[in-house]
Amino acid sequence: MLRSNFREARLWRRAEREGWVICDLCHRRCLIAPGKYGVCGVRVNRGGTLYTAVYGLLTAFNIDPIEKKPLMHFHPGSAVASISTVGCNFFCKFCQNWEISQSRLEKGLYGTQFSPERVVEVSLAYGADGISYTYNEPTIFFEFMEDTARLAKRRGLFNTMVTNGYMTPEAVDQLGNLMDAATVDFKGGGSKEFYDKIMNVRDPDLIYETLLAMRDKGWWIEVTNLVVPKYGDDEGLVRRMARWIAENLGPETPFHLLRFHPDYKLHDVGWTPVETLERLAKAARGEGLKHVYIGNVPGHELEHTYCPSCGLRVIERRGFYVLGYELTEDNRCPRCGYRLNIRGKRRKPRAITTFW
Repeated sequence: MLRSNFREARLWRRAEREGWVICDLCHRRCLIAPGKYGVCGVRVNRGGTLYTAVYGLLTAFNIDPIEKKPLMHFHPGSAVASISTVGCNFFCKFCQNWEISQSRLEKGLYGTQFSPERVVEVSLAYGADGISYTYNEPTIFFEFMEDTARLAKRRGLFNTMVTNGYMTPEAVDQLGNLMDAATVDFKGGGSKEFYDKIMNVRDPDLIYETLLAMRDKGWWIEVTNLVVPKYGDDEGLVRRMARWIAENLGPETPFHLLRFHPDYKLHDVGWTPVETLERLAKAARGEGLKHVYIGNVPGHELEHTYCPSCGLRVIERRGFYVLGYELTEDNRCPRCGYRLNIRGKRRKPRAITTFW
């Protein structure tokens, strides 16, 4: 008998070879032999049927400010219940959540069992405005995310995800209007060499295909790029990414340049110099983006939101928290009347709560 965290997977098909299956959840499209797992380590072929092994098996459940995701222009100041499982479809040598993301079934499966109903009830009890699927890659716990998101919407909660963007367009289509917003995390400027050598991913350009699918579904999108010294801090790649975002998602799409810090297996470089982040931010703005942020540098002037028209600071932040909010009820600049690209109104800030 299968344990409760095992459920038949979604988005898969049988292969031509008897007993083998193909997973269509992420762009790897793993061909999986009987008894074997996909690259993510949490989807297994049992008897010619693909199963998820992490349905409701949570490794974290916290109440976070939405700015932590980071989502700066989606319901600023709101609180989100943030959940994760184990596993990932990437192998980032610098992962800050490697204890959960790089856990594979062969090394042991762990977590606390939750139902979608329980996640929603706890989220509401602690005053969350929405649920965020985050910490490890949410694509790999798609089934639990989809079921929880459906219940959350019924109870008036919004849904957001923090993702590496390797979800297939079919998966985006299945989530449809259940998902409200996504933070899509690039690393190293989207360099193919960086993704191959540092993350064991062959074609990062497929992420742009996923972004277009998200755009077409009407999801709110913010894009981040982790700037890794020596390996992934090329200005030309940042310009290319910024130009693509401006042309395909719109020039007011928030773009975040995140400071790297050594973690997991990548310790031969230090923290990203702030000067590098500032230079790349200037380059991104030069490609037409109006809202460029610098992350992981608390107190920096580019963690605030400015009016693109007159330059007034309209949202003041410190780290993950909103300290000042000057926009009108319909998100216009109080000085010049320019309407900023912000979805939803400011929510009352909440304190961070950690359940375990």
